[in-house]
Amino acid sequence: MAKGMREIKRQIKSVQNTKQITKAMEMVAASRLKKAQQSAEAARPYADKIREVLNSITASSTGLKHPMLETRTVKRTGYLVITSDRGLAGGFNANLLRKTVTTLRERHKSTDEYAIFVVGRKGRDYFRRRNIPIVEEVTGLPDSPDFAEIKAIASKAVENYANGAYDELYLVYNVFKNALTQIPTVKRLLPFEKMEQDDKGPATAYEYEPSPEAVLEVLLPRYAETLIYSAVLESKASEFGARMTAMGSATKNATKMISSYTLVYNRARQAAITQEISEIVAGANAQV
Repeated sequence: MAKGMREIKRQIKSVQNTKQITKAMEMVAASRLKKAQQSAEAARPYADKIREVLNSITASSTGLKHPMLETRTVKRTGYLVITSDRGLAGGFNANLLRKTVTTLRERHKSTDEYAIFVVGRKGRDYFRRRNIPIVEEVTGLPDSPDFAEIKAIASKAVENYANGAYDELYLVYNVFKNALTQIPTVKRLLPFEKMEQDDKGPATAYEYEPSPEAVLEVLLPRYAETLIYSAVLESKASEFGARMTAMGSATKNATKMISSYTLVYNRARQAAITQEISEIVAGANAQV
């Protein structure tokens, strides 16, 4: 019995140590989630201003042509998949990668019909294990990535579309709703939907130098890259929300396990005490 009680105490101590780790990870994720949300919100005004200028160009000029605005016959498709470098985030990566593979199987018959760009070590390893070719990868991003850290992969994905390497480009990432909800999403990035003037009061008048066409040539790739960067920031917020939720659940489960083990330990200890008392009484009676 003593040996069994010692084993139960070791189990309680082990679960208590695990609980301390998961609680700390939950608090760290909560802190990083707030910063990630702030970064995602801070990036929106820049994208909004570029879109405003693009709307102004397309609304005031006629006959403008650009590969990013033209719909082509789809022969090959590009996918930029945004995952995380670390796990312990519930179904954050698994749900997104499952949706990605389902999309590939539904839309394509062979790997020749699509190109994969991937952000995050989890996504990279997943595709490598399944022998799915990767055009470009980025791993090791910090918790608050700068645009420069994803510019190379974003630029290559956009340039390949402009050069005709594929006829569509999709973003695959987790849309952040709240700490409990992250939605795996496949969103078409290129070609852009037709730019239309936003009805938000009087439009700002712009003068373009050297010409609207030249400005459009520069702004469209920049706008696409900015949307990719925004998706990376939103994915970071989703990652921390998922990790905070997962570690919170793990902490609650650890608390329940400790309570269960403690109950078993107390019952075993009570049984041992009762047995000792019975032995003492039996020994006293034998002396009479």
